[in-house]
Amino acid sequence: MRIITISRQFGSGGRELGKRLSDCLGWDYYDRQILETLAEEHNMDAEYVRRALANHGWQNIQLSYRSSFKQLMFDPGVRTQLLVRQREILQQIAALGQDCVIVGRDADVILQDCKPFRIFACADLEARLRRCLAFEEKKPRRERLGEKEILRNIRRIDKNRARTREVLTGKTHGDASAFDLTVNTSGWEIKKLAAAVADFALCRFEG
Repeated sequence: MRIITISRQFGSGGRELGKRLSDCLGWDYYDRQILETLAEEHNMDAEYVRRALANHGWQNIQLSYRSSFKQLMFDPGVRTQLLVRQREILQQIAALGQDCVIVGRDADVILQDCKPFRIFACADLEARLRRCLAFEEKKPRRERLGEKEILRNIRRIDKNRARTREVLTGKTHGDASAFDLTVNTSGWEIKKLAAAVADFALCRFEG
């Protein structure tokens, strides 16, 4: 079994890179499906689950918590149960034994015993802003975020991811020593970049 995990800066194109990698390699792909599984299991809105996990709340983790999920619904500890269940889902994915690409979810840390090929996708702020603005253009005009709002989101989400990375590993977000490959997507067409990364990853697994 071969696993590629992708951690990324917000707006760097890491999600697209992961999907195109899976297409190039013909491997299974996991990203939003994990959130959707969590939401379906607990009869919750997928966006609520995404926000709960994005905010993390590691300070509230109590692994011995035994209350029912219904009792947790309006308690900050809801994040704890979601995080624990997310870990279990990732471990179940690994147990399938199928080659796969997993985007986000701290899979590189949770599945470290599987020795995944760990990628970190980054880009300069201008490139990330352009990518986010292009994404907003696909939405109805009344739902689009402006440049200032996007920049706030970039800083907020990166800060949350950095905090989680530090808690899990003791290393800073984007620390090159935590990854097998760091990819700067600035100025790249992700489709072309994915093909090169796929070849690199295969060489690593064969070596």
